[in-house]
Amino acid sequence: MPDGFLVLDKPPGRTSHDLVADVRRATRIKKVGHAGTLDPMATGIVVVAVNRCTRLIRFIQDQPKEYVATAVFGVATDSLDADGAETDRAEMYVGIDELRRVADERFTGEILQVPPMVSALKRDGRRLYELAREGIEVEREARPVTVHDLEILSVGTGPYPEVRFRVLCGKGTYVRSLADDLARAVGGFAHLSALRRTSTGGATLNDAISSDQLDDWADHLRNVNTVLSDRPAHHIDEETAMQLRNGIRFRAHDLPDVPFRVLGPGDEFIAMCERKGDQAVPVVVFN
Repeated sequence: MPDGFLVLDKPPGRTSHDLVADVRRATRIKKVGHAGTLDPMATGIVVVAVNRCTRLIRFIQDQPKEYVATAVFGVATDSLDADGAETDRAEMYVGIDELRRVADERFTGEILQVPPMVSALKRDGRRLYELAREGIEVEREARPVTVHDLEILSVGTGPYPEVRFRVLCGKGTYVRSLADDLARAVGGFAHLSALRRTSTGGATLNDAISSDQLDDWADHLRNVNTVLSDRPAHHIDEETAMQLRNGIRFRAHDLPDVPFRVLGPGDEFIAMCERKGDQAVPVVVFN
């Protein structure tokens, strides 16, 4: 059974789970999972893991993700995106220089963000979006998230300008909340009208295919080293690889401080390991 990743370009109106179902039907493989949900409105990269690579999903979820988004300033919705009902409207006039200054000063690095009610986080065993559908709003604590880069690309004219921006962010960042927080920092509010995920770690839109191309899925299956290319790699010889496949740690003095790939001869993926002192401890091993 083949192992690998399929990088799909999700169209609007479909869910990440829909794409997983597409892959199961095309490959006739049951062990399939996705590495990061996209809302139905959003488009772009969804990485789908096949077979043993499902064990590596968490390492993809931890990778930075890049989005290009469009927000309508001056119009608020209950979901912070275009799928929600409008809750408020007030004219906003804002310039690109002001937004760029605020983005640089207040919305890069580690920031605090309040998750939206329309999210999959749980409160007392229930998803927040389930409560939101019932008209229930609960208090949410602000959580630290990391924004590596936030670039304001363009600002439209008129009382309800469209603001287009690119963001590279860490796990758990809500781009819809980021758009509204940015608008509130200049005296208003906003909602997302478009969102496209353009990269996830080592996977980019250049690697992506549509569900219509899954008839030839084997031709598009990408290996671990491609999708996890931004993870550090440590090379070992065949003897050490055999030991690692049996769960035995190995010692080295130049191990990365973050979870890293261990590659054998010919750059064969052997395992994901973590460093403990001068030892490489296997976390996921491909036998």
